[in-house]
Amino acid sequence: MPLPSSFKHLPLLQSRGNSNNNLPPSPPKLPFIGNLHQLGTLPHRTFRNLSLKYGPLMLLHLGQTPTLIISSAQIAKEIVKSHDVVFSNRPHTTAARILLYGCRDVGFAAYGEEWRQKRKICVLELLSLKRVRSFQFIREEEASDLVGRIREACEKKINGSPVLINLTHMLSATSNNIVSRCVLGHKYHSPNGTKSFGEVGRTMMVHLTAFSFGNFFPSLGWMDVVTGLIPKMKATFAELDTFLDKVIAKHKMAKSNDDESQKKDFVDILLQVKDDMLDFELSNDDLKAIIADMFVGGSDTSSTALEWTFAELLKNPTAMKKAQEEVRRVVGHKSKIDENDVRQMKYLECVVKECLRLHPPFPLLVPRETTSIAKLGEYDIPPQTSVFVNAWAIQRDPELWERPEEFIPERFENSEVDFKGQDFQLVPFGFGRRGCPGISFGVASVEYLLAVLLFWFDWKLPSGTTTSSQDIDMSEAYGLTVNKKVPIHVEPIPYSFGP
Repeated sequence: MPLPSSFKHLPLLQSRGNSNNNLPPSPPKLPFIGNLHQLGTLPHRTFRNLSLKYGPLMLLHLGQTPTLIISSAQIAKEIVKSHDVVFSNRPHTTAARILLYGCRDVGFAAYGEEWRQKRKICVLELLSLKRVRSFQFIREEEASDLVGRIREACEKKINGSPVLINLTHMLSATSNNIVSRCVLGHKYHSPNGTKSFGEVGRTMMVHLTAFSFGNFFPSLGWMDVVTGLIPKMKATFAELDTFLDKVIAKHKMAKSNDDESQKKDFVDILLQVKDDMLDFELSNDDLKAIIADMFVGGSDTSSTALEWTFAELLKNPTAMKKAQEEVRRVVGHKSKIDENDVRQMKYLECVVKECLRLHPPFPLLVPRETTSIAKLGEYDIPPQTSVFVNAWAIQRDPELWERPEEFIPERFENSEVDFKGQDFQLVPFGFGRRGCPGISFGVASVEYLLAVLLFWFDWKLPSGTTTSSQDIDMSEAYGLTVNKKVPIHVEPIPYSFGP
């Protein structure tokens, strides 16, 4: 029984009985399905439209799932200041329970001491700024490979006819390879035909976005068996588990020496942490769940951010020219862009911020769940209520942003506003205890790859068509992240630096 794809990411909570609490405003709902029929194909846009009528704090009923929608920076700030612990749990979806080892990862684990210990490992050992910088050689090698593939395409130009590349596909492949090499030590898709994470990883991503009856209607959870969803998920999990067991065994056999620590990947680091920890036991399932988590949180997000950034630059040639001029001025005639160069590219940083403002990869962030009753403003929020923060709506709020629907990187020049969770008008990575710990990891890849592509190539829209920069299709597609519905096909022109 197919249902609209917009239902895919909205997780389940148990139904609650009536109470005398002062609940937030709710749109009218239908029996049994509640407000599910109102979502449309792009929930973040639907929620924003509903919030304009019912207010920035709104309670929906998605099947048997009470769901709080927050569309206000002020309310988000109030949560962090007064109720962050209450709002720090996660709902457990069918897919997360099966594919992430019973939610033993960091992203979906229940709030508590075990989660704190695992998050501490990620923050200090895997995703620290020092560790992110140690992976710069991987970003450089994969960027060089990307430039090489684009140059090869340019050389296939016949009789002066333009060569178009699918930049969306190339960005996705490069981003996945960076994440895979950092996590596992090898590429996402193995070029020599050996087993790689790419095959099982792509299937895993599909399952994480699949509609599950049990996520909305606990009494109909058995339908996920009848439809074949749960058997398929369990088969994918078995394949994932076998693959990760082999990866871990291989790493144990070839354990790095201390003097090669800069070449360690996440698996090496986690194995070392597992051996060294005295006050907390990290099981093999914990380790494998964290590894899988890194792909869920890191693979599609970087490529989605890059895709939207490039689309906005193509749509705004003045910003494209300004960004390219800065990149080429900073790098000069060097043969390679290094990390220090990127740190000097202040306008490029503004471009990335502005893109994350307009196009947060997870526009509703990762859902939260309340652990007890809380008071937000004048309203009572029941325990075990699913909570979505509509970052997309907050970041386009005309009360917070001047000309909010326009791409204006200059708004961040001479501005202290950042996306690290302290400025609640810009929260693409979330905030509070459940904020994303991988900000530095993701942004490093986005900024470096963007700088490389702007340095080595000029970019043209397909010639011989009626498409102008203002006519670029910016339609969205709702998946694990919200990406462009229409891939970017563009003509790369190798840049000539002259004498």
